[in-house]
Amino acid sequence: MNDITVLVVDDEARMRKLVKDFLQKKDYTVLEAADGEEALQVFTENENKISLILLDVMMPKLDGWSVLRQIRQTSKVPIIMLTARGEEQDELFGFELGVDEYISKPFSPKILVARVEAILKRTRDKKAENKDYGGITIDTEGRTVKVDGKQIDLSLREYELLKYLMDNENIALSRDKILNNVWNYDYYGDSRTIDSHIKKIRHKLGKKGKYIQTMRGVGYKFEVK
Repeated sequence: MNDITVLVVDDEARMRKLVKDFLQKKDYTVLEAADGEEALQVFTENENKISLILLDVMMPKLDGWSVLRQIRQTSKVPIIMLTARGEEQDELFGFELGVDEYISKPFSPKILVARVEAILKRTRDKKAENKDYGGITIDTEGRTVKVDGKQIDLSLREYELLKYLMDNENIALSRDKILNNVWNYDYYGDSRTIDSHIKKIRHKLGKKGKYIQTMRGVGYKFEVK
């Protein structure tokens, strides 16, 4: 069974069943809600499990826009809005509120599933980009590094060197290999420049600087202990 859970919110039982059947073929777990109030209740009870929400706009009790606003106060979970309307103004309104995708009814269930898969892939890739290494978090999109949630100031070369070490976690890397991959093959300088950069990085990482281990006669290895 897949570890992905999708919340399907629509007041039409037939529509929920149709979408549910197609999602379950992909081994997704599907939760359902028939109106806006139920959607918020189900989301609150399962927030840590829900990977994506398919949210209808026109519903009783609370419409999709109201549900979207409340969810966005606490969560960035991907949301695809489903609506019978196809006006550009509605789409713009949805994106302003934080919609990730916008699909007008009627739609092809196969296309809907393809959109779901595409968004989930982007989400998983983003999470991978922000992987945590024992309290050190690196954001490859923003090119920033945080230690226990606090951003540290690294030069571009320091950032690239630390990222290379972390990308090769638990692997002993020779100085020549580090030079070739971080400074590029056209660098012919003294390999001791690596030692200087490592020293600075360790200092900026504080207690977590110990994760960068010196491998005598070889080079360096990043290992969380």
